[in-house]
Amino acid sequence: MKLRSLIPLRETEPYIQLAKDRGATIKYVFETHFHADFVSGHIDLAKKTGAKIIYGPTAKAEYEITVAKDEQFFPLGNVKIQVLHTPGHTLESSCFLLYDDHSIPYACFTGDTLFVGEVGRPDLAVKSDLSREDLAGLLYESIQKKIKTLEDDVIVYPGHGAGSACGKNIGVETWSTIGMQKKLNYAMQPMSKEEFVHVVTDGLTEPPKYFFVDAAINKKGYEPIDDVMHRNVNKLSLKNLKKVGKGVTILDAREADVFEKGFIPDSVNIGLNGQYAVWVGSLIDAKDPLVLVTEEGQEEEAILRLARVGYENVKGYLKGGFRAWKDSGRKVDHIEVMHPISFEKQYSPEEHVIDVRNEGEWAGGVIDGAQLIPLTRLTREFGILDKSQKYYVHCAGGYRSMMACSILRKNGFRNVVNITGGINLMKETNYKLVVPPTVHA
Repeated sequence: MKLRSLIPLRETEPYIQLAKDRGATIKYVFETHFHADFVSGHIDLAKKTGAKIIYGPTAKAEYEITVAKDEQFFPLGNVKIQVLHTPGHTLESSCFLLYDDHSIPYACFTGDTLFVGEVGRPDLAVKSDLSREDLAGLLYESIQKKIKTLEDDVIVYPGHGAGSACGKNIGVETWSTIGMQKKLNYAMQPMSKEEFVHVVTDGLTEPPKYFFVDAAINKKGYEPIDDVMHRNVNKLSLKNLKKVGKGVTILDAREADVFEKGFIPDSVNIGLNGQYAVWVGSLIDAKDPLVLVTEEGQEEEAILRLARVGYENVKGYLKGGFRAWKDSGRKVDHIEVMHPISFEKQYSPEEHVIDVRNEGEWAGGVIDGAQLIPLTRLTREFGILDKSQKYYVHCAGGYRSMMACSILRKNGFRNVVNITGGINLMKETNYKLVVPPTVHA
């Protein structure tokens, strides 16, 4: 038996086409929990295929679902899937254990309960009176009683890989085995519940602000994705752009090194080439109206990726993109950039540097005297910054720092410089870095 994992998508066509190619029927849509980091396509897929949506025990949704009992089996051809209720990440979190055609456990789809090298964060439950410590305690019991009791050769297919904010430090591998995780996963090692709760909750960063929005959408239900795309994929001429109204955020999805050379004033740059939707969800309110500026041919992709994380208030995209704006003779803004070598030659400790990387990255070295402000907290830290000063901004490679520069300029900080290549390029040029005292503590 050979399995292929798919990134969960809100659009249904890839699943329907895959089933058609294989001559298969989609019978069930198994949901491990109410997802926080994307809008699931489960409702649309169930409507189009007649499949049943299966959740684990305690799940309550505002649409038709099947709430499975713990250890309940669901037949699927010659194989069967067993529901294992594993609360902790959320209260309804469940894993799905696949038995082969000889009724032998073959693989476990662990959702956000168990990742490669990590477990799910216990602070994302929607409308729960339980603390993260309470949920971590439940997760401990789930790991001990449901996961560690599986045979070592059972394959683990987790719900996320590296880079997801649903766990602190998820491994890059897309699969593992129970035996490998017993050896390598810190959370699978012998320890007391108290120790587990401490180690799992220690160092948790603030979840992206859109997480609870998406979890609520997945619980309540949503507008069909086809309707969302029909409404949002809307060409806007320069003339129509004026009619959109005030309060609109212009989201420029071009790459950072293109954006810096020229952009519509007050635009926010979040490049489509990176974790675009995640950063939009972290930096922009889901209710804010958006107008997109993209490279030609990328308009629909940019809108679809926003819809996948519940961002549906898109008024449209600028027809002709930035070139149409520039060719019309309208005012153009740009961001000054500087190579680390040039920065090192002219920088003095009296000047201001903002490091927008996450706290976990600082241990690898920071610029002496830099203000350490993670990008997700930047707008909340405006009060400690001075609009009359010049700020050099950097991250690890330049993607996040360009976002930061665009946000600063939009909010009245006119004299900002992006250090191109970030800390990674600084290390290549042997720039002398220091470890901040807060990391030692």
